[in-house]
Amino acid sequence: MKQLAKYSDQAYALLRIVAGFMFSFHGAQKILGILSDFQPQMGTQIWFGGLIELIGGLLIMVGLQTRWAAFICSGEMAVAYFQFHWKFQLGPEFFPAINKGEPAALYAFIFLLIACRGGVMWCLDKKK
Repeated sequence: MKQLAKYSDQAYALLRIVAGFMFSFHGAQKILGILSDFQPQMGTQIWFGGLIELIGGLLIMVGLQTRWAAFICSGEMAVAYFQFHWKFQLGPEFFPAINKGEPAALYAFIFLLIACRGGVMWCLDKKK
């Protein structure tokens, strides 16, 4: 639909804002205990992941240092998928529908796209 093409930057900005907000909420659950009974021990791998999610998600949402934040968040989600969901097992465990890794895989690729495109609009990054 060519009529929607003129709104591609706005749709992308909304994707960036919503994905950043949702990701930061995962971090807020881990780091601040918001709406969660689970809080990882400070200094553990999951705690550092929560810190990346909280800070990186907020940076992506507001569009500040967007490319770097998204690149780091994409990497964190790739590690999460391979280490915690797939666990390098042979067989059907590789597939996200089986290992429950859909959110990690999807976030990894969304944040890779954002790392490539940057903030675009409605962001705090300076235009270059």
